[in-house]
Amino acid sequence: MTEAKIAELDADENQFSREEVLALDYAEKLAHSHHSMDDAYFDRLRTVFSDEQIVELGMLIGQFIGFGRLLAALDLEPKTCPIPNAD
Repeated sequence: MTEAKIAELDADENQFSREEVLALDYAEKLAHSHHSMDDAYFDRLRTVFSDEQIVELGMLIGQFIGFGRLLAALDLEPKTCPIPNAD
């Protein structure tokens, strides 16, 4: 992802494709509310992804979630995230 797209993640208006929007939503749900994912949700994912793509994307998302949780559990996350001077 480009810096411009990352900056759009929380924006009301963005340039994400339908596939990207659904992939981001899938990641969000797996991380925070996986119990809410029902057959209708997966039917919606199937409008743009094949079953194989849904599984592969889910596996990658799960790896990143797991890695992030491991870093947090081992207290290996940086305490600050320096932001370069925008001037």
